[in-house]
Amino acid sequence: MQQRKSSWGPIVAAGLLWLAIALSFGAVADPGSVRVLALFPGKAMLEIDGKRKVLAAGAPPHAGVRLVSADPARAIVEIGGERQELRLGSAVSATYRKPTRREVRIISDATGSYFVDGLINGQPVRFLVDTGATSVAMSELHAAKLGILHRVEGQRVGVGTASGSTGGFSVNLRTVSVGGLRVTNVDAVVIDGDSPRNVLLGMSVLTEFEMDQRENLLILRARY
Repeated sequence: MQQRKSSWGPIVAAGLLWLAIALSFGAVADPGSVRVLALFPGKAMLEIDGKRKVLAAGAPPHAGVRLVSADPARAIVEIGGERQELRLGSAVSATYRKPTRREVRIISDATGSYFVDGLINGQPVRFLVDTGATSVAMSELHAAKLGILHRVEGQRVGVGTASGSTGGFSVNLRTVSVGGLRVTNVDAVVIDGDSPRNVLLGMSVLTEFEMDQRENLLILRARY
């Protein structure tokens, strides 16, 4: 009797092949993760929260994951606004977020000036933010209250102010802190007399932050 050839062989073989591929990359990803199962030009098969999905580059996001580009070597995915490069079998947390940088929010007063409390060498100070000042600037009265021995430890310099030229002393401050953000080894100047009225938070500190001004709000954001 002639034996009939079964048509199920290729299907079973294909199923076993897919099972082998799935097992090689892990059949189920950890919850909250994205894993690359297969890569094609312009497409990628991803496992998102344990569910497989083929995404096309540029298509709308699926479960918060968007495929930016793909080729047989890698996929660029966007998760929560952040782009990640994934290769075959690699994974990334779907809840990935770029570490939040600390920031200080300062609201202007009725005159449009920005005042903020801070510390100089651990001593409390009320700063006036002044982007026109090249360094932290204070009067001799401020220096005396803060225990800064400017005439002993400082260097005599000429100082240009809004009222004209005057004299002062260049000093180095160990630390300047504003809203928990701290800068070390800060250049400052102590100006002869009782001006300025407020300690000026100048660019020797401000350049250490990203500044974002929105109407009456000034945001100082740590760079890292």
